[in-house]
Amino acid sequence: MEAGDEQLMLAYREGDAGAFDQLYRRHKGALFRFVLRSVRERALAEELYQEIWMRAIEARARYEVQAKFTTWLYTIAHNRLVDHWRRRGLSVVSLDQEESGTAGIPAAPDYEPQRLLEAKQSLARFARALEALPAAQREAFLLHEEAGMSVAEIAQATGAGEEAAKSRLRYALARLKEAVADD
Repeated sequence: MEAGDEQLMLAYREGDAGAFDQLYRRHKGALFRFVLRSVRERALAEELYQEIWMRAIEARARYEVQAKFTTWLYTIAHNRLVDHWRRRGLSVVSLDQEESGTAGIPAAPDYEPQRLLEAKQSLARFARALEALPAAQREAFLLHEEAGMSVAEIAQATGAGEEAAKSRLRYALARLKEAVADD
């Protein structure tokens, strides 16, 4: 049976470096996508991503299981992003440019150019709508989609009340669905 994230972090806290390796492998992709979509610039995202993991490493001695490991990790990420935005006055988040192209759109079985064009336009509308969301709604959506967090975990990670997190996620989803459905 595979160890849970919380058990791995406790093992790492006690000196098991292999436990950290497992945690890193499990969460590196989703965490990086979350950071990248939050800041939009790959080089900056890589820098912030490394800082988030360094803060997690530095905080290992204080780690206590009070919530899911992902909630703890994304709280660190949220706080680092807030620090970044405060220092630079940034609040714009979008999908990175690579994902707004046609590379991520699977071709129809018989390669129908019209369907490919429609899919590309729909993805572009989604990217614009995500970028246009207020920062709190965008963050709630990304935490839900990228980290798989529940409303309660989003609330805990961002320091918002559960009703506020629920509203932010609901409004974000509604706006994004509306944008994709528009013709």
